[in-house]
Amino acid sequence: MDIKRVAIDAVTETIVMNVVHMDYKGQVAKRINEKMPLAQVKGFRKGAVPKDLVEKQYGKAIKIEEVKKVIDLALERYIQSERLNLLGTPLAKEDENRDWSAEELTFEFEIGLVPNFELDLEAKNDIVKYIVTADDKLIDGQVARIQKQFGKAIPQEVVAEGCDLTGIFSSEANGINNPTTIALDTFKDKATQDLFIGKKVGDVVTVNTKGLFEDDHQLMDYLKVGHDNVHDLAVDVDFTIEAINASEPAELNQELFDKLFGEGNVATLEELKAKIKEDAEAQFAQQADQKLLADVQNFLIDNTKFDLPAEFLKKWLQTVGEKKLSPAEAEVEYARSEKGLRFQLIEGRAMAQSNIQITFEDLKTFTTNAIKQQMAQFGQTNPSDEEVQGIVARVLSNQEEVRRLSDQVVAAKLLELFKEKANPTTKEVTYEEFIAASYGE
Repeated sequence: MDIKRVAIDAVTETIVMNVVHMDYKGQVAKRINEKMPLAQVKGFRKGAVPKDLVEKQYGKAIKIEEVKKVIDLALERYIQSERLNLLGTPLAKEDENRDWSAEELTFEFEIGLVPNFELDLEAKNDIVKYIVTADDKLIDGQVARIQKQFGKAIPQEVVAEGCDLTGIFSSEANGINNPTTIALDTFKDKATQDLFIGKKVGDVVTVNTKGLFEDDHQLMDYLKVGHDNVHDLAVDVDFTIEAINASEPAELNQELFDKLFGEGNVATLEELKAKIKEDAEAQFAQQADQKLLADVQNFLIDNTKFDLPAEFLKKWLQTVGEKKLSPAEAEVEYARSEKGLRFQLIEGRAMAQSNIQITFEDLKTFTTNAIKQQMAQFGQTNPSDEEVQGIVARVLSNQEEVRRLSDQVVAAKLLELFKEKANPTTKEVTYEEFIAASYGE
């Protein structure tokens, strides 16, 4: 068999395979011999059909099967031996007029190659690493929310300032139907809050999701909108009021402190505020890291230039998946996924350049810390090692969870790499300033 590659462009090639009689004749003959005792042809007893008739009736189908086995195996070995780094899988060029009776057959496969490119993680950039602090306004607001949350609910006839509303956000056109309880002052704009003033149980108020809350991510909590859809979502939703309550604030005493943080851990208002500040800034640090990672990703995608085998990938997308895509659908899908593919390649190059590897111990340590954090959120602040490791073992026995956690470990390692290499400018801001920087408000 003769195999060669013909370049179409820098990232697309055709593999040409010439299959000769010697490559398949032995296996075809073996299959014909195996078929003879089983062959059934009118006018002959089973097993007594002449070989030439068996070949005439079954030979072409057997030859096609065996040739395809030969080329599939040869193609796999060729890709491995040439160390070809492919995007997608080889696409066979169909030949509807192929003469299967010929002894020599030619097959062509189009392939898309991973591009070769330089990655400069230390390139000059305007990326900012935010240090988000909890200011007095935020801390005092959180104290007030705690008092309200643990206070006494007093039913009201009509909505007034400071009320809590229980009801359902709904929009049939957008698949939203979520029961929730929300404080009136959670809505960002006073004009939105005023829409509810004076309303009664059973009334319906229509609001638009654009700028509804201080942070667009709150749409995930109150409307159960997916993360990919929260940014710039601008649709009308109805809120049907089912209950209206005012709140008598809870007293800031030891009973409340113990309920919040465990017995004896907080004893004064000052200690409560210090704990709120500590917890809030730990959460803000995670959000700031997420923004930093997203900003670095966007910078690298915009500033790392390389060609993709776009036309090949659009054709390949038409062949994969349960539902075959039309050319127009494949065009849309490619446009949707191109940015992610580019960063996937950049991510792989960054890991290779910096010799970053993910070990099972990395995965186990990451999972252990995640489990401990989750347990702490539910009040289990001092679980035993045996209990934690039992949960870790169960989680890591699930392959889907392993893949999900592995992605998170990779993201964490890349974040540390980007912090070191990208050398972002550090800027201390309040949470309100961080939100404005994140969403341009």
